[in-house]
Amino acid sequence: MTDTQSPEYGRLNPMLKALETLVRCESPTEDLAACREVVQVASAIAAEVLGTPAQIREIEGRPVFWWGDSMPAIVLLAHLDTVWPKGSYQPLFEINGDVIRGPGTFDMKVGFLQALFALKGIEGSVALVATTDEETGSHASRNLIKELSENAKAVLVLEASLDGKVKTGRKGTAMYQVKVYGRAAHAGLEPEKGINSTVEISHLVLQLAALENSEHGTTVVPTMLSAGTTTNSVPDLAILDIDARSYSTNELQRVDAAIRTLRPQSNEAKIEISGGLNRPPLEPTATKALYERAEKVAATIGIPALGHASVGGASDGNFAAAAGAQVLDGLGAIGGGAHALTEWASVSAMHQRTDFLHAFIKDLLND
Repeated sequence: MTDTQSPEYGRLNPMLKALETLVRCESPTEDLAACREVVQVASAIAAEVLGTPAQIREIEGRPVFWWGDSMPAIVLLAHLDTVWPKGSYQPLFEINGDVIRGPGTFDMKVGFLQALFALKGIEGSVALVATTDEETGSHASRNLIKELSENAKAVLVLEASLDGKVKTGRKGTAMYQVKVYGRAAHAGLEPEKGINSTVEISHLVLQLAALENSEHGTTVVPTMLSAGTTTNSVPDLAILDIDARSYSTNELQRVDAAIRTLRPQSNEAKIEISGGLNRPPLEPTATKALYERAEKVAATIGIPALGHASVGGASDGNFAAAAGAQVLDGLGAIGGGAHALTEWASVSAMHQRTDFLHAFIKDLLND
């Protein structure tokens, strides 16, 4: 376990206590009551740390944590929902040496708390905004994020780092579902009278795989597939989900056009396609200026260079960049194992990253 007598633990103790409270309040996206509870808990923590509670806003039926200016120049963007159903991650919270474990520690309750503690002593036009539907696509909060970002000088996203590196590029994402309708028949007595939806959708899977483009990091991945209802019948319905991603908006548009022109081989089969673009790419042009400034701040306060990376996963930073804001992502926890049972965050990095974020916010407000 962590050495509770060490000076570093003494400095971190309020953060670790707050983190334990926040993590033990499990908050899977689909559980709206749990998300309302975690926002209330986070507001109470804000009152203790910053002297005033957060506002709890209702945005299209989802609770949103909001502490700070109503029209902030600097937006600290976070989320409080997690991918973990209640009781699915055990033990719920533990610290062993430098390792904190618990559902949502790395993604991204540590990042949220680093932002909250970084605001101590900050004066100026800044707000910490945390949504509760990021893990399922931010359908309720995306318009709020875009509106905030249109008027902001900088949007700092508290998603987890990549081995300590901030994120200067993210793929855009698109999600689709394809349904192929065939015709049922007895698989043994008269299969020729059926239209096999499994065979039809198999041809489409091969067409989808051919849409990938490694030059732009474009991936088109058939994911969940289901077909048929009994083992002795020609299946009359097949359903396929598709995950498409790219660093290029043009590539996502190319893939979208290709998916919408998919056709079954049999003229008698019917196809239905739903879905589309979810998050646009976060391109380096939106992050370059803030990243260079962040490295200067890091050098000024005497911490190692941050480093940067582009990643395949999307975040709400994608929406912020699409709205025209300057964005820097991956400013949250150092650790690993997002969405996995190995999820963890570093104890020792929490204070350093909080100090850095505090200095970075002050530097941006000084313009």
